[in-house]
Amino acid sequence: MKAQELYINIKKICIQNANEEIVKKYSRYFKGGYNGYGLDKDMIPEKVKEFKSQSWCNIELVYKVSKLLVKEEKYELPSFALLLLNEFSKEFDYKTFKELESWFSLGINNWAHTDGVCQLLFPVFWKKEIIKLNDLSTWRNARNKFQRRCVPVSMIKLLKHKNDFQKMFSFIDPIMMDSEREVHQGLGWFLRECWKRDRAATEDFLMKWKNDCARLIIQYATEKMTKEERLRFRKDKRK
Repeated sequence: MKAQELYINIKKICIQNANEEIVKKYSRYFKGGYNGYGLDKDMIPEKVKEFKSQSWCNIELVYKVSKLLVKEEKYELPSFALLLLNEFSKEFDYKTFKELESWFSLGINNWAHTDGVCQLLFPVFWKKEIIKLNDLSTWRNARNKFQRRCVPVSMIKLLKHKNDFQKMFSFIDPIMMDSEREVHQGLGWFLRECWKRDRAATEDFLMKWKNDCARLIIQYATEKMTKEERLRFRKDKRK
């Protein structure tokens, strides 16, 4: 099967199984709007498993069809790309990372797909040492805000393998003044996880930024602290 055929087949599946009630259900999770077919949550994983079982399905085909799927505005189509690629995690290499990188210029445009990329695909990149932290350097000033969000969120999985907090904090320094809420959430989430592992180092970093970075970062980062601990990270009163 060619990529175009698989792409058309996937779109047909989505159209035939569309459900407006499910669209309404999930709309509340997306402040920027939710544009989907409304597939049952188990349908995409099941169909992906079916495709993977076919002799014609391989990682090169997935690279090609993913470029078509991630361009689409309907939520389920990039989801197919994400889960299809995840099926070939044993074959991941640096080319896989570069293919994934291209997705953000093609159409990744919501927090859910971004976090799915971070939670499903990046653990393989970190564990197999396919990439290093510096491979995400250009992502920090990418045009797509969700690619920028991907930097700290993907680094949460890096914490399983690395404990050089000063290096990681230096790496996120350039995006601590990012203007987008989605990036603030990702940074705060990452720093909260860091705090669970090294409180002193994380608190020093938060103290450095508490007067300048977005308050949402501090809010997320200090979420697991006691009320008294959080008070230390209030913004200083200006004279």
